[in-house]
Amino acid sequence: MDNIVKDQSTEQRILVAAKKIFVKQGMTGARMQDIANEAGINKAMLHYYFRSKEKLFEVILKEAIGRLIPKLSEVFNGDETLFTKIELFCEQYIGTVRQNPYIPLFIISELNRQPVKFIENIWGGMSQSSLNKLADQVNEEIEKGNIKPIKPFQLFVNMLALCVFPFIGKPILQHFSKMSDEQYNQMLEDRKKEVAEFIINAIRV
Repeated sequence: MDNIVKDQSTEQRILVAAKKIFVKQGMTGARMQDIANEAGINKAMLHYYFRSKEKLFEVILKEAIGRLIPKLSEVFNGDETLFTKIELFCEQYIGTVRQNPYIPLFIISELNRQPVKFIENIWGGMSQSSLNKLADQVNEEIEKGNIKPIKPFQLFVNMLALCVFPFIGKPILQHFSKMSDEQYNQMLEDRKKEVAEFIINAIRV
């Protein structure tokens, strides 16, 4: 096995398979054999590419976070108005997670499993300065009388919660709404504007 040259297409196939298994079975329930079967390779080959389930999970998580966090940081660090930033945040978050729906569940799983390591080593793309800039902008708008008084962190939590819940709660929401996958995806697309408008109308004077 040591003489085998790692093939990029095989590695990518493993990552795609692992995402499916981790989403379906979770970090704890997923088995390397299941991932190997999904990828169409033997277990020895899987261990050659990724020595452990934990290492494979970390690679996938970093890739997922790498798609999302820089986009959100760019929004917060921009020079747009507060209302425009709210609109861009909703668009970027929902749009990115729609393409990578495992991101919220992966983040929650990893936060529960090893919160300190996750925050220090993986979440680093979202700097404190990004959130501070958003907070300063919120406080400035309050002082100018453009928005109702609200704690900046509460605003951020509201934005995040309204965007993330439809992904985490999809099984329950889809069951009770009787939406097809196509209808649910359209609902998620509509939420880009719905959430932004809801939040802006709630804080607008």
